[in-house]
Amino acid sequence: MSKYEFIEVEKDTNSDGQIISVFLNNPGSRNSMTWKMGEEFAEAIRSISKEKKLPRAVIISGKNDVFCAGGDLNLLRSFSEKTFSQNKKGMRKFYSFFLSVRNLPVPVLAAVNGHAIGAGLSIAFACDLRVFANEGKYSFNFVRLGIHPGMGSSFLAPELLGKSLGGRLLFSGETFTGIDAKNWGLAWQSHPKAEVYAKTKELAVYMAEAAPLALQELKQNLYSWKDLDRALKKEAESQARNFISADFKETLASVVEKRPPVFIGK
Repeated sequence: MSKYEFIEVEKDTNSDGQIISVFLNNPGSRNSMTWKMGEEFAEAIRSISKEKKLPRAVIISGKNDVFCAGGDLNLLRSFSEKTFSQNKKGMRKFYSFFLSVRNLPVPVLAAVNGHAIGAGLSIAFACDLRVFANEGKYSFNFVRLGIHPGMGSSFLAPELLGKSLGGRLLFSGETFTGIDAKNWGLAWQSHPKAEVYAKTKELAVYMAEAAPLALQELKQNLYSWKDLDRALKKEAESQARNFISADFKETLASVVEKRPPVFIGK
């Protein structure tokens, strides 16, 4: 079914199309998020939403033994070369590509089958339910890169975990595991990495047994796009400033020179 370069879409033939899986697939950079991947992801989500017979559930996962390493370094570098206005507009567009997953009218499960960092982790938070890999490493590392959290994370983390724990993950950029995610109630389940996708599909099949119209109504009523939109506007403005700061240029230099960044607050 897939027709994309960085996205794979698969229908589960054993469930008569009731389960559709969307995989991030950028093998050259641990499924990092590029502009092209974003466009393809949004198109895949639109196509699923327009199916004559909607699936009962959708799974979002990653190929290449990882979920998503976050924003592609070359894409981030390009933001540092643009103006505040260009970045502000560009960030809102980039967010919309991946957060389109919230537009799906059916339950969406994230099979977080490996590491998920920054904006990549936000995709999992934007899904309805999550299954994490026990040994996976997860982090909202934005502030450690010299930028404000983005991709809706400043809204999604407190929405799911509360302001105390959600704020802690955003302020610290600390790394947590799939077992942590399960203990916090963030993950429905956690399993060894090799089992995550299969276990998620089992849950999707279980959910597919419920009344589809009731699930679709629930999906429509469960979330507030208005609140998320306000957060995205603030994130875009903050990241637009941060990307042209001296601190973010220091981040880029530190990656090339393979050393910790030294921030000066400018």
